[in-house]
Amino acid sequence: TAAAEPDAVTYHRLSAARVDQRSLPAGSPAAHWYFGTQARAEVPEGFVLELADGRLLGRHVAVVTRGGLLDAETSHYFGIADWREHPVHWNPFPSPPERFEGTLALLAARGTGHNYYHFLVDALPRLGMLDRALPGVAPDAWVVDRSTRYQRELLALLGMGEVSIIEPAPGLSLEARRLLVPSLPNASTLVTRETTEWLRTSLPPQRTGLPERLYVTRGSAPNTRRLVEEDEVFAVLERRGFVRIDPGTLSVQEQIDHFAAARVIVAPHGAALANLNFCRPGVRLLELFAPGYVNGGYWSIMSNIDDSRYRYLISSVGRAARPGRDMTGLMQDISLGAREVELALEELLSS
Repeated sequence: TAAAEPDAVTYHRLSAARVDQRSLPAGSPAAHWYFGTQARAEVPEGFVLELADGRLLGRHVAVVTRGGLLDAETSHYFGIADWREHPVHWNPFPSPPERFEGTLALLAARGTGHNYYHFLVDALPRLGMLDRALPGVAPDAWVVDRSTRYQRELLALLGMGEVSIIEPAPGLSLEARRLLVPSLPNASTLVTRETTEWLRTSLPPQRTGLPERLYVTRGSAPNTRRLVEEDEVFAVLERRGFVRIDPGTLSVQEQIDHFAAARVIVAPHGAALANLNFCRPGVRLLELFAPGYVNGGYWSIMSNIDDSRYRYLISSVGRAARPGRDMTGLMQDISLGAREVELALEELLSS
């Protein structure tokens, strides 16, 4: 993009492209095929684009140059293989842009609107990238989501409680005299060590003395990726010193504090585990999955934490995902017996 429009786009390079290689995790069933597909992750160059008269389009904030080029790297979207598939093309005749006479910085990205994980690992670390590329820069306004309580709390914790903010929305059509766009810190959706380190440094715990063994609940509503047998499973965990927490009832700072204090965590797969970024070295995680949806995001975070231990446990109840096919069981509930979980926990603690 910068090469195509050198008079309108400046490229600030931050880091070289590389390949992250992760060791396959232990778990049941052993050597699950999914983790083999994620062990090798290509991490693209890190950079910040500085665009003169740059445009932002649509709810997913597609980045478009003065000359009309869609920058594919900073406009990435889930499940697309080509820039022609981007949702921005659903509206081929966008409204004339609203002009912003000043410096505008983009933090929002795909998935950051109503998902704690993506807001934490995709939007916020772009702050650090921007500061590295242009130290001391002070944008006149920021494009970032803040409609949820956790978004407002996180922005306030980072000193952005009073800044001027433009929220992405359907039909967004905005043109800025100067537009600053960091690249996506987790383009592959596997969290890099740089992201974990920036979050831990920027959002430190404030309270100590909290429980060291946590069970993280997803509640009891059906079709939410809940653990169906949670009560019987937690009865076993409670005898082993575990405390049950519901992150949705806690402030962001309380979630940070709990995860920073934890030594062992058992949890069904869910966005609250993004707080693993705040865990200290040596933490251990047993992650529970339904057979129709397995995800490596939290395995990648654990691999960023020194001396950590990760183990997965996948239920055999329900339709399983197949190699080479899309995982369609995103909200499939998890059915695991108390003894299954206890045996997996013993394996985790003895490793």
